Amino acid sequence: MSFQRACSLNDVAAGEGLSVDIISGDRVVDIAIIRDEDGRWHAIDDKCTHGDVSLAEGEVEGNVVECWAHGATFDLDTGKQSLPAVSPVQVYPVEIRESEVFVDVDAHL
Repeated sequence: MSFQRACSLNDVAAGEGLSVDIISGDRVVDIAIIRDEDGRWHAIDDKCTHGDVSLAEGEVEGNVVECWAHGATFDLDTGKQSLPAVSPVQVYPVEIRESEVFVDVDAHL
């Protein structure tokens, strides 16, 4: 696994998200770093699969994030979706190291 720094712990409050780009080889991966209401950290693909909308800007409730434009929800642990989204999003491993959040975009959960 190849974990890369995504942000600082202070960059994301509980119940919110942050959009980050992580470079892996010759590709750039758009990631939503989301801290759920319980303070757990998640990393998922940042785009709703129903439209080109950032999930980092969505509403976090419990263990899901809701697309603000379409109302589709995505489980933060599995990536599974609800309609109108047509497919799940990728979920990536997260590690907390001191005051930093690291994500491995080469591994999928």
